[in-house]
Amino acid sequence: MPTGYFVIGGNHRNWTGSVRDRLFTEPGEVPAVLEGLKAAGLSQALWLATCDRVEVVAAHPRPADAALAVAGLMARRAGLDFGELAGQLLTLTGLEAVRHVFAVASSLESQVVGEPQVLGQVKAAYRLAVAAKLAGPELDALMRAAFAVAKRVRTETVISERPTSIAAAAVDIARDLHGDLGKRRGLLIGLGDMGIMMAEQLRQAGLGALTVADIVVTAVGLGRYILTSGAVTAALRLRRRRPVFIIDAALPTDVEPAVGDIDAAFVYDLSDLERVALQGRVSREAAAAAAWELVEQAVAGFVQDRAARAATPIVAALRRHFDGERRRVLVDAGGLGAEEATRRLVNRLLHQPCEQLRQLAAESGGCGLAERAAAERLLRTLFRLDDEAETTANEDEAP
Repeated sequence: MPTGYFVIGGNHRNWTGSVRDRLFTEPGEVPAVLEGLKAAGLSQALWLATCDRVEVVAAHPRPADAALAVAGLMARRAGLDFGELAGQLLTLTGLEAVRHVFAVASSLESQVVGEPQVLGQVKAAYRLAVAAKLAGPELDALMRAAFAVAKRVRTETVISERPTSIAAAAVDIARDLHGDLGKRRGLLIGLGDMGIMMAEQLRQAGLGALTVADIVVTAVGLGRYILTSGAVTAALRLRRRRPVFIIDAALPTDVEPAVGDIDAAFVYDLSDLERVALQGRVSREAAAAAAWELVEQAVAGFVQDRAARAATPIVAALRRHFDGERRRVLVDAGGLGAEEATRRLVNRLLHQPCEQLRQLAAESGGCGLAERAAAERLLRTLFRLDDEAETTANEDEAP
C-alpha cells in the first residue's frame, strides 16, 4: 500500500490560546512525545511545537487512521475529551499536507510572515525525529523538499528583509547606523512598557550594558523634555561626534524637537518606527505572493517526482517480463530468421493483454464495459496509438 502524507494539529488560526498552552511542548519533552507517536503506530513523524503552532507531520500507509490515533494522543496530552479537541484540530492529507509543510518551512503560515526563526524550528523538529528513529524515506523526501523551497524563498524574495514590528524596526535602524550591536552600549531612561520592550529587543540583538550610550531609549512621558538639544550637543562633543540613535518611546514625547536637527543625532519616535514597520509589512505582503509561487512550483515538482518514483517498480516488472519473453522466443525460434522471430515475439507480448480485453468485453450484463473503456484509454495513452493512427493516415494520403 502506498504511503501518504498528513498533517494534524493546530496553530494561531484555529486554536484558542488555552488549547495551544495545553499542547505546547518544551524541547526536552519532545523525545517522550515522539515515543508516544511510535506507540500510536507511526514510523515516520515529527512533532513541531512553536509559539504559534503544534503540529504532527507524518507519512503513513493509512493517513486517516494514523491521524485519528494522533488526535487521541493530543487529546490525552492536553487533558481534554477527544470530542472537545477534535473540533479544533486541523487535518490535511496528500497534496494539501505537502503544500502546508512547504509553506510553514517558508514562513508563509506564521503570525508574522517571513519571520526567520521558523525554518530553524522545523529543522530542529526533524532532527529530533531522526534521533528518535522516526524518519524514513517518505518523510525524508518531504522535509528535504521543504528545506529546499524555504531556501529559495529566502534567497529569491525579500520576504524577511524588512521589519514588520516597531521593535524590529528599531533594531534594523540601529544596525544600519552602528553595525554590530554587540560592540555598542545603550541607555534606557524611564520604565514605560514600550521602552522596556524596545530595550529588550536591542539587548537580544547584542546591545551591551547601559553605560556610554550609542543608543538611547526614552520612555518617561511626563509631559516635559528629558533630552534637550543642549544636553545632546554636549554629549556628542564628548563622543567626538560619533552618532547616537535616540528612540523616543514615550507619549507625550521625551525628546526636544530641536534634537532632530543636530548632526549625528538620529531621533525616531513611535510614529516614525511605525511607518518603517508598515513599509516592511507592505513589502512582505508583496514578497509573499512571489514566495507562494515558488511554493506551488515546488509542490507540483515534488508530486511529479513522487509519482515517477511510485511507477518505477511496475516499469521494472514490465521490462523484466518483456525481456523474459524475448529470451524465450530466441530459444524456441531456433534457426528462424529475424522477421519470424520478431513476429512471434509480438504475438507473445500481445497475447495476455488481448485476452484480458476480450474477457472484459464478454462479462455478462456489460459490467466490464467501463473497465474495458478505461483499459483501452490507458493503452492508447501508453503506446500513443492515436498519434500512430494519425501518422499512418497521413502517410496513406500522401501522393
